[in-house]
Amino acid sequence: MRTFVGAIWFALVAALPALAQRAPSNQRIELARVGSVGFTVSDLDRSVAFFTDVLGFVAAGEAERVGEAEERLSGVFGARVRVARLALGTDTLELSQYLAPEGRPLPVENRGNDRWFQHVAIVVSDMDRAYATLRAHKVRHASTGPQRLPDSNPNAGGIRAFYFKDPDGHFLEAIWFPAGKGDPRWQRGSGAPTFLGIDHTAIVVEDTEASLAVYRDLLGFTVAGQSRNYGPEQARLNNVEGASLLITGLRLSAGPGVELLEYLAPRTGRPYPAEAKSNDLVHWQTTLVARAGDAVGLAASSGLRLVSGGATEIADRAVGFSRGVVVRDPDGHALRVVQR
Repeated sequence: MRTFVGAIWFALVAALPALAQRAPSNQRIELARVGSVGFTVSDLDRSVAFFTDVLGFVAAGEAERVGEAEERLSGVFGARVRVARLALGTDTLELSQYLAPEGRPLPVENRGNDRWFQHVAIVVSDMDRAYATLRAHKVRHASTGPQRLPDSNPNAGGIRAFYFKDPDGHFLEAIWFPAGKGDPRWQRGSGAPTFLGIDHTAIVVEDTEASLAVYRDLLGFTVAGQSRNYGPEQARLNNVEGASLLITGLRLSAGPGVELLEYLAPRTGRPYPAEAKSNDLVHWQTTLVARAGDAVGLAASSGLRLVSGGATEIADRAVGFSRGVVVRDPDGHALRVVQR
């Protein structure tokens, strides 16, 4: 795997247009749900085997995409992409391998407070059993081990969580909710499978209010809760010494949530790589399914930085949508807005 020149890879992100004011309701993008969360991998077969054999996902379809529409949507000239969709319960993960052109590896010393950080939180019915499964498959740790968040935090107390890594080094989270916490669908009996579904995708942000101007005011997410998490358990979960986070949970009417992680301390996280493209392994994208109207056109003209070459018509309906655009939020995280 090629090494990317650090001075370029960690160049500062170009200033993104600010959305400082609450968007008028007639300018909000009407979204129905979070359709999927996905990221770029280096070896699709290896990644599919990992998620199906270790984490209980089920293969839900695979396709190979090439042509002008794919180039325009992904922002990668000459793109030929293998894409696999994996299901866990009612939730979907989308993995993409760029056969051409190959992208760049993850940045060196990938840390939990870097602003390109993103993960999916996979709900488990039994944390001890889940951790034993991960250990049996020699999965790499990102956390010290499973952590129980203290009862002194009323919103998160009693939740158990563990960060680990996929074969490429992407962060993933196993999370267990006690009674009264989390979505009621995660409260399952003793006969439930170990891995149940995707509760949310979490992203590190520099400024919560700047992110809410996009996710809440422009895209219509609802703030489901907010807490400040700190202490030794949180630090060992994130494996960031002295971690103190402002965590904001966001939801649409269906699909996994989006969780904003603002590190109040330490504020040493590196910015999203300015030159990152969709074929680089740092690339994640959250797919937002439009409810009605020209949501794709509004997203393309919203002032957010474009990944795509503008709103893109897709002739191949096998991809699951007929029009789409990929934009970046204020910290660089990719959002793919699509219309069925």
